[in-house]
Amino acid sequence: MKRLQVFLLGIVLILGILFGVKVVLNAQTADKDTSSNNTLVIFNWGEYIAPELMKAFEKESGYHVVYSTFDSNEAMQSKIMQGGTRYDLVFPSESAVPKMLEENLLLPLDHSKIVGLENISSYLLDNKFDPGNQFTVPYFWGTFGIMVNQTNEQANQITKWSDLWKPEFENDILMVDGARESIGLALQSTNQSLNEKSPEKVSESVTYMEGLRSNVKAVLTDEIKTLMINNDAPIGIGYSGDAAFVMGENPDVKYVIPEDGSVIWTDNFAIPKTAQNFEGAYAFINFMLRPENAKQNAEYVGYATPNEKAKEMLPKELTEDQSFYPSLEMIEGMEHYEYLGKETVEMYNDLFLAWKMGL
Repeated sequence: MKRLQVFLLGIVLILGILFGVKVVLNAQTADKDTSSNNTLVIFNWGEYIAPELMKAFEKESGYHVVYSTFDSNEAMQSKIMQGGTRYDLVFPSESAVPKMLEENLLLPLDHSKIVGLENISSYLLDNKFDPGNQFTVPYFWGTFGIMVNQTNEQANQITKWSDLWKPEFENDILMVDGARESIGLALQSTNQSLNEKSPEKVSESVTYMEGLRSNVKAVLTDEIKTLMINNDAPIGIGYSGDAAFVMGENPDVKYVIPEDGSVIWTDNFAIPKTAQNFEGAYAFINFMLRPENAKQNAEYVGYATPNEKAKEMLPKELTEDQSFYPSLEMIEGMEHYEYLGKETVEMYNDLFLAWKMGL
């Protein structure tokens, strides 16, 4: 019996040693994958770059790209703040940039190493969240609005946020699962700023949203696209790029920029504090700023390109569609999402969660 116990104990010890060796080897391999100066580690949103461009960059530059994705600005910020994983290039939304700067998560850009910045639309540069674009360069931009199925006669008449409160839209609306977006549209529908910080005014807007409750079919994120494509609802709230994807799959859907307010936003190139391959990061930014590459990327992703030279190469029926490339006059009437501070953001989230729980 003792011999059997000794034998079994020996097997356990051997397996433990083998497992430990495997862990060490895996860790060394992972370190090797990202420690080389020949490696560029990119952290981007999912499905947010043309795969062919990644391959072309690797072939042209000789860099090996390690590509990881995130699904929210919060998740991206958390990973960078932890500092245990190297990222050479990230793509924060403009609303996340002030907080990242506050926490020293981004490094200043050397504009002398950037080629093609002059092609970026002037109205997307030098904004409040990053004066002088010291830390960011626009990657994509767009708006926030309403997808409607034109076969539904009543939905096809929607022109503004306040229309969503009409009783004829009972159980018709797919609401986006986002506190800033949902409360923001309620604020704009009553002629207030979506960057409102007053607890009283924000609470009043959430109370106003009670009147929208019976019209909301579901509160979702990416699922909105699928449901709109499949004609499962006549109205969906979302971003312009999502709308472009839906319209490509379902020609009955159109995108409306509300007359009573919208958002203009950018997602951006930025170099985080975890970066090691700075030359590779600048090489990738410059590669993506080339007009032909920016055009190809815009065609794949579906969002509006900030690159004016690339825009000239796109079909006119797209660039002249003011739902996706709004006029300067329309843009001047839009707001940018601003970072409201931790306490205010938590207030928005708590109020929106309470509203959702009542559906």
